[in-house]
Amino acid sequence: MVAQAVAAAAVEICADRGGRLGSRRVRIEDFDYELPPERIAQHPAEHRDASRLLVLQRQDGQVVHRRFADFADYPGPGDVLVLNNSRVIAARLRGRKLPEGGQVEILLSEPVGRNDWWVMLRPGKRVRPGTCLEFQRGGAAITATVREKNREGHCRLEFAGPADVLDRLDELGEVPLPPYIERTAAPSDRDRERYQTVFAQPPGSVAAPTAGLHFTTEFLDRLRVRGVEVRFVTLHVGLGTFAPVKAERVEDHVMHEEYGELPAETATCIGAAKAAGRRVFAVGTTSLRVLESAARAQAGRPLEAWSGHTRLFVHPPAGFAVVDALLTNFHLPRSTLLLLVSAFAAPGRTSGRQRVLAAYAEAVREGYRFFSYGDAMLIL
Repeated sequence: MVAQAVAAAAVEICADRGGRLGSRRVRIEDFDYELPPERIAQHPAEHRDASRLLVLQRQDGQVVHRRFADFADYPGPGDVLVLNNSRVIAARLRGRKLPEGGQVEILLSEPVGRNDWWVMLRPGKRVRPGTCLEFQRGGAAITATVREKNREGHCRLEFAGPADVLDRLDELGEVPLPPYIERTAAPSDRDRERYQTVFAQPPGSVAAPTAGLHFTTEFLDRLRVRGVEVRFVTLHVGLGTFAPVKAERVEDHVMHEEYGELPAETATCIGAAKAAGRRVFAVGTTSLRVLESAARAQAGRPLEAWSGHTRLFVHPPAGFAVVDALLTNFHLPRSTLLLLVSAFAAPGRTSGRQRVLAAYAEAVREGYRFFSYGDAMLIL
């Protein structure tokens, strides 16, 4: 039954060889919307689970306004709640060029090896391969050498010293808050705490899986007491996830590659739930992409452990093999994340765009807070 369900859902997924889920002739201009600047959340809610919750019903497009604490009313006994446990790294480092001392700033983007990373570097136009950089914070320091630059202007750095540069980031780096969260100084200790989920484990993300930021340990425990199966996947979130789609036609956009893992325990739990007619709630688009990437790789077979890199790009119209409900935040205009939630709002059809944009417009009118530190949206 589970294998048949996965296979049947996979048939609904229109996927091309670039890893996209959806159909062609989708225009990115149709996924734009107006957002007053004051609706962009600059700080988190006082308490993690104190945000608002907009509930969008896929069946009829109805919108209900609730509090995030009310999310516990939706998953029932035997349902599976899947969260992304990737840990955000202190990916922003400040330093200088050696020996002349010109100031530089980098944002780690994509690992090649333990001490080998692609980074965004500024100012970077005059930085050439062979340039040596030093990054300092407090009394700590580390050096790196520029090995190459790509056509996008990103630099590949080789760090010297530690066995793994990740081990030094907490003392050297800063929380990589997105640019729409404005700070006059370095991110605060509160940002370091709140731009991280309470269940974060393996380090590797350069941006937070923001839907998970609403949960507290106590909230998850209450769900477990109610019989909800709380399980985890890992997707190390890269900057490409939040990059705007610049191509006029959506099918011309190329997703950045990200590494994900579906543990055997989570796969087995999902299989049992599906066999019993229970639902799978994905917390965040990143959790959904892991589950749907695994299902696509294993089409026609029961869901099992999976790991690897994914470029999965979901846009309308698309079907979904695993996920029945999606908890997410409000996303940037013209983003791959907005395309994904639009696809999920009406699987296999194009009407999800209208539903989501109508819900967003109502959220603006009702004073919801948008983006990473903002309120939540449940689509089911």
